Amino acid sequence: MNLNNFIMNIFKDSNDWNEKSIVGFIAFLIMVIVMIIDLVTGAVGSDLVINEFVYDSFVWVVLGCFGISGIEKFSKYTEKNK
Repeated sequence: MNLNNFIMNIFKDSNDWNEKSIVGFIAFLIMVIVMIIDLVTGAVGSDLVINEFVYDSFVWVVLGCFGISGIEKFSKYTEKNK
């Protein structure tokens, strides 16, 4: 399977990947990287200026993605009930 087919299969309605979890994990990973960079620059003595609006947006994306994925996982709604 080439990369183009792999990427297109992710966006199909019936696949093995949970897109919300992928997006949430990527947003969480970006938040962790930014916080590590902030710690390193703070230890060096300079401040990393992070716009609060941008950081809060990442927080809402992570919470929304993981919240929706969690609700879907534990809900009684399945593909058979459609």
